Amino acid sequence: MSVSSAASGAVPCRFANYFAVCGIDTATGLEPDELTALYQWLEADRHGKDQYTAATGENSEQSPLKRKFKSKVLAHYPKNIEWNPFDQDAVNMLCMPKGLLFQTQADPRDPQFHSFIITREDGSRTYGFVHTFYEEVTCPQICSAMQTLQEMHNAEHVSTNPHSSCSSSSSSIDSLTSSLDEAESPPFSSILPSSRAVGGYDSSRDTLYVSKALCLVTTMPFMYACRNFLSQLHRAVTAATAPPLPLESYIHNILYEVPLPAPGRTLKFHGVYEPIVCQRPGLEELPLADFPLSEAFSLLGVENLVQVFTCNLLEMQILLCSRDYQRLMTVAEGITTLLFPFQWQHVYVPILPASLLHFLDAPVPYLMGLQSKECTDRSTLELSQEANLCFVDIDNHYIELPEDLPQFPNKTELIQELSEVLLSFGISANIGATPKRTRTCSPGKPSTSNRECKTVTLQQLEDDGHNGNLAGEELTMLELLQGNATLERLHALTKRTGVTVARVDALRASIKAQGIDRQRAAEEEELRNAKLNVQLREVFASRFTTMFADYEGFVIQSAPDLESWLTNREQMDNFDKASFLSDQPEPYLPFLSHFIETQMFATFIDNKIMSQWEEKEPLLRVFDARINKARLYNVRAPCLRSSNYQRCSILRESAQAIEQRLMKIDHIAIHPHLLDMKFGQGKYEQGFFPKLQADVLNTVLINSKWFHSTASAQRRKDHNAHQTEHLNADNDLKEKYMQEARSLGKNLRLAKLADLSPAVIAQTNWKFVEGLLKECRMKTKRMLVEKMGREAVELGHGDANITGLEENTLIASLCDLLERIWSHGLQVKQGKSALWSLLLHYQAREEKLEHTESSLSRVLERKKSDCSIAMPSLCVSLLQDMSHIQSMLEIKTDVGRARAWVRLSLEKKLLSQHLKQLLSRQALTKKLYKRYAFLRCEEEKEQFLFYLLSLNAVDYFCFTSVFTTIMIPYRVVIIPIKKLSNAITTSNPWVCVSGELGDSGIMQIPKNSLDMTFDTQNLGKLTTVQLGHDNAGLLAKWLVDCVMVRNEITGHTYRFPCGRWLGKGVDDGSLERVLIGELVVPSRDDDGGRGCRTPPLQQSSSQTTSMTSLSGREYKLTSAQIQEGIGDAVSNIVKHFQKPEKERGSLTVLLCGENSLVASLEQFFHHGFKSARLFQRTVFVWDFVEKAVAFLQSADQMVDMGLTCQSFCHYIMAINSTPRNIGKDGKFQLLVCLGARDRLLPQWLPLLVGCPVILQMYEDPALLRDPTTVSALIGILQTLHNFPIKLESSLIKGIDL
Repeated sequence: MSVSSAASGAVPCRFANYFAVCGIDTATGLEPDELTALYQWLEADRHGKDQYTAATGENSEQSPLKRKFKSKVLAHYPKNIEWNPFDQDAVNMLCMPKGLLFQTQADPRDPQFHSFIITREDGSRTYGFVHTFYEEVTCPQICSAMQTLQEMHNAEHVSTNPHSSCSSSSSSIDSLTSSLDEAESPPFSSILPSSRAVGGYDSSRDTLYVSKALCLVTTMPFMYACRNFLSQLHRAVTAATAPPLPLESYIHNILYEVPLPAPGRTLKFHGVYEPIVCQRPGLEELPLADFPLSEAFSLLGVENLVQVFTCNLLEMQILLCSRDYQRLMTVAEGITTLLFPFQWQHVYVPILPASLLHFLDAPVPYLMGLQSKECTDRSTLELSQEANLCFVDIDNHYIELPEDLPQFPNKTELIQELSEVLLSFGISANIGATPKRTRTCSPGKPSTSNRECKTVTLQQLEDDGHNGNLAGEELTMLELLQGNATLERLHALTKRTGVTVARVDALRASIKAQGIDRQRAAEEEELRNAKLNVQLREVFASRFTTMFADYEGFVIQSAPDLESWLTNREQMDNFDKASFLSDQPEPYLPFLSHFIETQMFATFIDNKIMSQWEEKEPLLRVFDARINKARLYNVRAPCLRSSNYQRCSILRESAQAIEQRLMKIDHIAIHPHLLDMKFGQGKYEQGFFPKLQADVLNTVLINSKWFHSTASAQRRKDHNAHQTEHLNADNDLKEKYMQEARSLGKNLRLAKLADLSPAVIAQTNWKFVEGLLKECRMKTKRMLVEKMGREAVELGHGDANITGLEENTLIASLCDLLERIWSHGLQVKQGKSALWSLLLHYQAREEKLEHTESSLSRVLERKKSDCSIAMPSLCVSLLQDMSHIQSMLEIKTDVGRARAWVRLSLEKKLLSQHLKQLLSRQALTKKLYKRYAFLRCEEEKEQFLFYLLSLNAVDYFCFTSVFTTIMIPYRVVIIPIKKLSNAITTSNPWVCVSGELGDSGIMQIPKNSLDMTFDTQNLGKLTTVQLGHDNAGLLAKWLVDCVMVRNEITGHTYRFPCGRWLGKGVDDGSLERVLIGELVVPSRDDDGGRGCRTPPLQQSSSQTTSMTSLSGREYKLTSAQIQEGIGDAVSNIVKHFQKPEKERGSLTVLLCGENSLVASLEQFFHHGFKSARLFQRTVFVWDFVEKAVAFLQSADQMVDMGLTCQSFCHYIMAINSTPRNIGKDGKFQLLVCLGARDRLLPQWLPLLVGCPVILQMYEDPALLRDPTTVSALIGILQTLHNFPIKLESSLIKGIDL
């Protein structure tokens, strides 16, 4: 009793979904591979060759045995499954990526095994396992067609090479066109007849063979079980005797009667000859991973694999190359299975057919594998983008990594632990070293040594004149006996008559014992690989458990329900990245700051948020359980946040769980049995895979106990699904938003690869364009929101930014996006950076133009500002910025130059304008890019430039802060107050410019000049300028308005306000002043839309005190305002130290700038101060301090006040004795800074308050005479004792304490 395949499709818990046979269709005959023809057409189009000749797919210069012919799916069972439709094109392409392969009796015809994966549109995966073997061609039409092609090839070859022999020329052509697989084969030519010496086919003497593939399609990667089943199926075809049952029985059994193992259970089912055992991990264990990680580690080496794994985590483009398809699959699956609890979210094609090589131009992250015939020479592999590419040559243990790849945390310790795990299983961790215990060769895939032995044996047979001495080849003898029907009947007759043939019986017993030993060895090897797999994966899982132990505390769950969260997904921040990074050990930050920006991490957090409304995603459930378990044992933990490496503690337990499951078989599937087949079907013919009976394999017997149980379970499941359908009404909305969030880079799916019509190709490229534009919008929006949000919190402090590490990560991500945009649709790759390549083309084109035309392309970048009368305008252009980058010897690569140019343009607020200018040369763009390229889509290009233009709203110092060791030219202009006729001084002025990264040293300003230029190592953001002179000459007094300093590369201009005199006998008598800078903010009208809205840095406090010095009047602030100003100044210093050390900015600004500690204390001391002029002389606060010291230095006071008084007097004397002429206000500023640094200000204030001089110099309402206010001030200043205040050398130069 049976039902149709539609009914069987309702049961989604079968071990295998489909069985397929691929090979040659004798009805249609030989057909050129259409995909190969299309690939040749695309290559011809790229290189400007004749596309018609390439599109025919004919290549008469190539031997017919080396050409690619079209394969077809000859049969597949069942016809279709509703929840997993059969993709015939994809299965055919991936079963036979090279198409049909032809061989003769003299060629190696060893069976091969490989696997593949198909990723559907929803991200789900289907696995395929393929056993490929060679079958004799019996169709005379195929042999005749091959003979005709050979004769055409010979005739063409003779005509093109008339002076050389057919033999030698044909051999040379074949050697050039042969694949690497054939190049590895043993040199059979020495024993071949002369007809084969030319590499051709002669139907009169040669037997023709063609490849055929048997394939199992499953939903879970049971690689060992599927390989074993297919191998036994092939053995049944090639054996001398027919299998116990028709092949349909075994195939029907695995399709319909073998269930998936339950989680945590072991399943046993039967192949043709031996039983097969497989197990499935439990719900709390790591998910199934059956591909041997030992092979991946042995092929690449531990360190290389960790590096490639890091690239995978950071979602870079990874290209694997190998001559072996199974190696590609093993490495790809090995890398992705180590990602737990994260999942690869982008293009995943472990086996990319050579005809689809152009898909490597996709401007998205991908993990692809390429058969190495197409990339034997790395230099010949043309990829449009390599800036973010990780190239892995598996066979040669060689990798190329992207530039600036951050190291995985505790990389050295991780490699050490992995090496110890491998060594415990007898596998060397050294790259390129042969493992001490190698994996058992797959059936039909002999090792190189075996093939060498066969070559030696054949040579011995050839040299042996008798040609019959087998030299003890017992296996060959037994095969001869078993293959001869007459000998078999004679042997059976002797046994019935009681006569024994000991030799034959012994051979049979020996071979049977060897078979048992091989089966036992294979089972042990499978167990060993399973134990090693889980231990290696546990090491990586332990690292993620340690690094993300507290991730849940930083998840932002602000939406009240799932629908509102999905609706506002793009506008919401789901993870507090800045707080998370600030909570991590510093060595982890370079990696983590990049990783938390990836799509796989965003998806992981999305799943965490959605778990509050629906069932947890399986990987998330297991990961959270592990974190909770770790917390129970560690009781929260500084240890969880420590950078100390923690080794995995459950290696033994995880391996024991695997072993214990295999020792206990939980379920034995139904044995294969006879089916209700038609008479004459399933006839056995040795060496030929039979045509299977479709009506039997497309139906399922319902008298099966397992079918009844699974069907009942499915009906219950369907019933429950209908009952809860109204609760899942938002599934469509959820799917829509989740797919949009994860769709970027997922438009390339294997299910669509076979459809390569122009319309499909155009649609695919259009999706890429839309995805790149959307990614640009999201990245620029993120950069703006993060930057402006932090600045708003600080309300005007110039060093208020997102953390430098996070900002640098966002900018690096933007650089990667620009590289991908410039790589999309590129005609021919030139260099590793597509962006820099186009810039060089533009530069060369512009240099050829007339000088007048090139001058028109220049843009005036810096207009005149309110105070830049004496500062010449800086005229820069795209070409000038390029020349700056090209002159930087520190940058060695094109990728580095492109990123430096992007950073410089972004810092100058010229990125959008420069790129617009670069793309304005449409003739150049059309020459270098295909018509579907992003840069040739006008509307999208305009939107892209607009998004980049929005970044001009904030300040970035991404160039200055990264390239800290380069030499930079600076220009200094001193602007005097001209109305007082003191524009020029007769003295010898000097200047010293200081920044966050250092200072320029003292430089003499040329006589009678107010302008100078100097080169020095990058100073970073400028903070102070020391300006002074030697007081020589008749006009030594100098009234300076401000000093302007400009970075000639970035164009940043700083204004250092002064407004004070420099000279003896005027103002406070200072010959030197320390000025605090502010970044000049161009007005929006004058800056062409590039204006920065970021609040400026603080100004010098001298602006405030200048009113007192020049007019004798002070700015009248109320006592409440003064006290509030002191509190704000101290609070800003506290906030400064709460930031990460590398992100604090300049402390000098907070100590000496506008609204700083010095400025607020000056206001405090000036309140109620009697500063009226006496005999044309201004009294300063420093005068009060000196008089107080004179009083305290009396003998009685020194004894009473003790060490505090002595230290105060010592500091005053040291300041007064400095060789610097810094003036009285400068001395007071220095006293406050030194007191704050040495935590002495709260001790000094009582000395000044208790001094009788205060009665003479301060009025009664003065704050300094109010004990309550003074006590409050002392309390505020004491809060600074918790922080290590370091002073710039420009402030304390010349002070000896």
